[in-house]
Amino acid sequence: MIGFLSVCSTVQAQIVEQPDPLRPSTPSADSTKTNANTDSTKTTPDTAHRDTLVKVPTPIFRYRFTADGTITTGNVNRTLLQLTGSIDYQLNNYFKLSSNPSFVYGQQSGILAEREWFGDFRTTLRHEKRLYYLAFGSYERSNLRQINHRWTVAAGMGYKLLNRKRAYISITDVLMQEYTDFIELADINIFRNSTRLFGEYAFDNDRFKVTHTVFYQPALGQYNVRWNASLSVQFQFTKVISLRSTVANAYESLVVPGRQNNDFRFTMGLVYEKQ
Repeated sequence: MIGFLSVCSTVQAQIVEQPDPLRPSTPSADSTKTNANTDSTKTTPDTAHRDTLVKVPTPIFRYRFTADGTITTGNVNRTLLQLTGSIDYQLNNYFKLSSNPSFVYGQQSGILAEREWFGDFRTTLRHEKRLYYLAFGSYERSNLRQINHRWTVAAGMGYKLLNRKRAYISITDVLMQEYTDFIELADINIFRNSTRLFGEYAFDNDRFKVTHTVFYQPALGQYNVRWNASLSVQFQFTKVISLRSTVANAYESLVVPGRQNNDFRFTMGLVYEKQ
């Protein structure tokens, strides 16, 4: 199996609630802090008053685009390409916007197996505080799980369990409404509780980074469970280029006939990141 390397650009999160918005170069918080500077200037004695000028924090825009996957040849020919992005727009110390779009394409012995689309839009309030609030919506299409359309809207809160220079852990809990249009099953319109545990750790002066995300999303009032988890290990070659490997697993209790409940994915690629 040949690793299909990727390149991604960053200037600085299925569902779903996505991993935390892009974080600073040192994993200390969900987002970068900016400090407002206050300059007080005095006019000449003739004016006899003082003007205070407050500098508004400059909005911060970050983005990351990645492309990775795997290629297998021989008895089994398989191609998997995964494109992901992360966009983070911090307006001030209390409000920011984020998005984590992705696209996955895969073939098995020349037959289309995966063509997955996902896009979301998130707002975060009080992101500099230990207790913060978030709301988001997402859209998904999946050839793998035979989903025509899946829409979700959600709102809830998050709490930073650990917020240090090289270790960060947060937990979020939201109430989510989901509408799924299956190709072969009856449509569903349900409410879920979505709990996410996110962690990021840095070692050896940030040369090694480990990131993990776990979601657990049971439906309310009926048995319909979704959960997914991912683990990424990243090694930094230069200030902007790293090698990253990711394993991810997704489970849904309700799937169309002929499909498995569990899906496992492994990818490896290069990361271009500038913060």
